[in-house]
Amino acid sequence: MEKRDSASRARRASERGAKGGGAVYAATAAGADLSGCPLHDLRRKLSEAGLRPTRQRLRLGWLLFGGGDRHVTAERLYDEARAARAPISLATVYNTLNQFTSAGLLKEVTVDGAKTYFDTNLAEHQHFVIDDETHMLTDLPKELIDFTRLPEPPEGMEIARVDVMIRLRRKAS
Repeated sequence: MEKRDSASRARRASERGAKGGGAVYAATAAGADLSGCPLHDLRRKLSEAGLRPTRQRLRLGWLLFGGGDRHVTAERLYDEARAARAPISLATVYNTLNQFTSAGLLKEVTVDGAKTYFDTNLAEHQHFVIDDETHMLTDLPKELIDFTRLPEPPEGMEIARVDVMIRLRRKAS
């Protein structure tokens, strides 16, 4: 009985097609191993972080994590979602980015207390900030910064992490 139910779910999902991950669901319901499938890996990543892989989270996760490490603002991700014809509101983008950050999938980087970026690179690293209209962020590899001496934290406290932003500007001609 269970095998027939599984086959029935797989057939229905297959009929729905890839839209919304139906093909992935069909293959997993049929018992296929999909490790290495980007959509399946994203679903697993969300589930392991304690987040239900909803359609909106999958669409935004695909845009965020599909192209390597990056820094993105909510507005930029919203524009990318619109360009991909994903019907998602700006509020949903903000909520999803905050959920991903709370779940440990993103790091939040605030510049000047006004502009917030979401960083997909969770490894310890610092940033170059290009001080022009864009406030573009670029990763600065950890090995390029030498912290030979840090101050002692107050009693009962410990250093959780050190954030460094090196601000750049174009040289005057």
